[in-house]
Amino acid sequence: MPTQNQFKQALREKRAQVGLWSTLPFPFVSELIAGAGFDWLLLDTEHTASDPVVMQQQLQAVDAGRCANTSAVVRPAWNDAVLVKRYLDIGAQTLLFPFVQTPEEAAAAVAATRYPPRGIRGMGGTMRASRFGRDSHYVRDADDQMCVLVQLETEEALERLEDIAAVDGVDGIFIGPADLSASMGVAGDVHHPRVRAAIDDAISRILACGKAPGLLMLDEKRAQQCLDLGALFVAVGTDQVLLRKSTDDLAGRFGRGPGYADASY
Repeated sequence: MPTQNQFKQALREKRAQVGLWSTLPFPFVSELIAGAGFDWLLLDTEHTASDPVVMQQQLQAVDAGRCANTSAVVRPAWNDAVLVKRYLDIGAQTLLFPFVQTPEEAAAAVAATRYPPRGIRGMGGTMRASRFGRDSHYVRDADDQMCVLVQLETEEALERLEDIAAVDGVDGIFIGPADLSASMGVAGDVHHPRVRAAIDDAISRILACGKAPGLLMLDEKRAQQCLDLGALFVAVGTDQVLLRKSTDDLAGRFGRGPGYADASY
């Protein structure tokens, strides 16, 4: 049978999951950061030069390098059933769908992850997810291990939050602070009072709907505040930013550097 989705189980049990966002699409990097001990790693394809072939290697690398409870979450480039099918076939169990605006789009995301009659996922043969056909129960049991996270990134989407959360099969709702700030006319200012208030309100509303709230927040103090408010999956850093800041800081201490080491994004 398919491997149990530890991330989905943790959300069901309301155990907060602290994660790292990965935008460096290289298996070597994936294996390295998987050993750090985070609960989950977001493997991004929306804003990276990645594809399913690279992602398969990244998933294999996470399996090789991870601590016992580190789960991989894959973000497709778009809410597209063809893309989703390919990521599921290579072994992804948890997907974060970007820019979901309506209940209908959320329902489409769920349908793409389920086999008929519950959804529209195509029947693959000997793909990696079924251990190349050796798992004879994969098709029977795979749906139950799928975890669907939908990303709300605009004020309009937040207005429909309850309707989106009510879609059967949606496990969690992720608030995108950067895109939300742009939607609110304060692009890049994730600490703007209106943005902070909207995020805090969304966390409360998501919890009231019985779903798991999540977000990406690089400010550690603010990330902890969101966890204290009840957010259940929070990414607290990105591999690219960590590498950039560390190298800029080291160069700066020796009087070198690119001249923008204090960049905030």
